[in-house]
Amino acid sequence: MKKDSVLVHETRNPRTGEYDYKLPILNEDELIEECTRLRKGQTKWQSLGVEGRIEVLRKWKTALENRREEIMEAIITDTGRLNESVREYENILKWIERWSEVAKEVFELDKPKNSKYVPILEISQDYSAYPLVGVISPWNFPLSLSVMDMIPALLAGSSVIVKPSEVTPRFIEPLKKSINDVPELAYVLSYVAGAGDVGSAMIDHVDLIVFTGSVSTGRKVAAKAGGNLIPAFLELGGKDPAVVLKSADIEKAVKGILFGSICGMGHQCFSIERIYVDETIHDQFLEQLINEAQKVSLAYPNVEEGQLGPVIFDKQAAIIDEHLHDAVKKGAEIHCGGEIEKKDGGLWIKPTVLSNVNHGMKIMNEETFGPLMPVMSFSSIDEAISLANDTTFGLSASVFSQDEDEAYYVARKINAGGVSINDSGVLPFVITEAPDYTAFKTSGVGASRFGKSGIERFLRKKLIVKKDRNVTSPWWYEV
Repeated sequence: MKKDSVLVHETRNPRTGEYDYKLPILNEDELIEECTRLRKGQTKWQSLGVEGRIEVLRKWKTALENRREEIMEAIITDTGRLNESVREYENILKWIERWSEVAKEVFELDKPKNSKYVPILEISQDYSAYPLVGVISPWNFPLSLSVMDMIPALLAGSSVIVKPSEVTPRFIEPLKKSINDVPELAYVLSYVAGAGDVGSAMIDHVDLIVFTGSVSTGRKVAAKAGGNLIPAFLELGGKDPAVVLKSADIEKAVKGILFGSICGMGHQCFSIERIYVDETIHDQFLEQLINEAQKVSLAYPNVEEGQLGPVIFDKQAAIIDEHLHDAVKKGAEIHCGGEIEKKDGGLWIKPTVLSNVNHGMKIMNEETFGPLMPVMSFSSIDEAISLANDTTFGLSASVFSQDEDEAYYVARKINAGGVSINDSGVLPFVITEAPDYTAFKTSGVGASRFGKSGIERFLRKKLIVKKDRNVTSPWWYEV
């Protein structure tokens, strides 16, 4: 990263393919200056207490509502999609309120209590926030994933610096305007623009880093954080399976899996990317999935039409295409979709259903990040569990069954941090109220962003032990 040169990054429009947006990038001196500024503001921010911080964030909520139109316009241009962009914007407003309620619970300190084994000692706990938290967020849901960790960190009492992806950066400027509308917040929250070198440099100047993205980049983030001896919380994607058992309601399983596979063009770390169906209902399920997939239309030529937006990142389109060609070459059959289409410069692909797939194909073991639905049969529950667990990932999974005991049995056997029963893609809906979970295998490292853990991971826990002043400690030396 250069120290003092003026750098500009050109960004591609996913609907037109044109590089129509220039993004000024921070140099290293500017990054250091910004981190220093945020550190100075953090002491006062923490002293506000949780109620004071909640009050400031509610002021920001009003500022966000006042700038809704320009934020929405930017995020729609960034991603080329409408419905998901509306959801991204509305998520911020919901999360401010919901995380505020969680924060109140977190900061309800227990009263001091006497030790069970050493009664002359009284034990209590206090918290101290990490002064400066860094957040590196990805391109697939650029607004939501930049605030998902930032709001809990602010409520914990930290200052936060966010580096979103350079692939989808247009929302940064209108969002910064809303932050500057609330001076108390602007002292402790900053968005900076740049590519991977800016994110890498940021790790040298923060006290804790949160990263969402690929496994390969996550390894680099973890290594650098480890070298700096700072905590790193990583969510690194998945190859999430859906298991459809013999007792499943086929119609509902099809609808749930279709949504979980293609929502946001399949650009979600918890998208369904592998589908395993009991052999006795495989053909019926496959037929219905094909029929439902063919009903989904592209949001083209206007963003208001259809359900499915463009492939946001051109490099991702190449990966999707590679996985399709590899599968077909090895014997897979494509029933619908299956082709990257170029329309007005944008890259598109319709929902794609495949059969005759196996685990020797990239489409069954590498993250695709696209609306592809490979379907494979199994002959027993044990085989289904084995297939679902045959992966280097372990973020989430789905199980479909009308037999509750059977569904819970399979859910507990699958090696994944979050498992949905009779639906998919629903874990974020309960992010503020669900208990903590652990990403398995290469899907993540560290405490999750769910429930109280979502806030507590930004707190250093302080243990205070007080001895009864009227008692001589039996472990003192007698001299």
